[in-house]
Amino acid sequence: MSDHPIHALRRSYESAALRESEAGDDPIALFDHWFKEAAQASPGEWLEVNAMTLATASADGEVTARVVLLKGFSADGFCFYTNYKSHKGQQLAANPQAALVFFWPHVERQVRVSGPVRRLAREDAAAYFATRPRASQLGAAASDQSSVIASREALAERFREVDSRHAGKEIPMPPDWGGYAVRPQAIEFWQGRPGRLHDRLRYVRTADGWDRTRLCP
Repeated sequence: MSDHPIHALRRSYESAALRESEAGDDPIALFDHWFKEAAQASPGEWLEVNAMTLATASADGEVTARVVLLKGFSADGFCFYTNYKSHKGQQLAANPQAALVFFWPHVERQVRVSGPVRRLAREDAAAYFATRPRASQLGAAASDQSSVIASREALAERFREVDSRHAGKEIPMPPDWGGYAVRPQAIEFWQGRPGRLHDRLRYVRTADGWDRTRLCP
C-alpha cells in the first residue's frame, strides 16, 4: 500500500486561464492552437499528444473506451484508423456515435469531443496506410483485432507468414482496415484553475456555426 492514499492525491492547477476573449468563436482553431501548445510544451518523446480516449457504445448501451491516436482533424471530423471488425468497429457499426477525450496534464488542459461517426473513403484510408512503417502495415495485416488468439507465438507466426508472403513487395491494405471520422457536434475545453474553479467552455454546432457557453466546473 502506498504511503500516499489515493484520496490524498491532488494538485493545484495554476498555469493558465481560459477566457472567452481569447478562445474565439471557432473551436477547431482553438483546438489547433491548444494541440500545438501541448506539443511544444511536451515533457518528452514518451508523451503522444495525439493520444485520445475513444468511447463507443453498442446498440443496447454497453459502453467501452480505449486510447487511440488522432491522425487528422477539421470541422468535418477527428480521424483515426482501426480494424472494422474490432470491438470498437462493431460498436460503431451498430451505433455510429462516439466521444473523444484529450488530456494534456503538462499544460493542465482537457478537450472533449462528441458526435456522429462515419467511415473515411477507402482511397483516403489507403493513402494513409501507405505512409505507415512496414512493420505497422504487417501488424495490421496479421492481426484480427479483438479476436481470441492462442498465444503470443501464434501471433508472431502470423506476422512472419505475412512478411514472407509479401517479401520485396508492398503490403496491401487489409480489406477490413480503414478510418473513421468523428464529426464534432460538441467540443468542450477545460483549463485547470486553482481551488477547482476550473474554466470550461463548450461549443455546440448550430446551423450556421457554433454556440459557445461557459459551464460551471
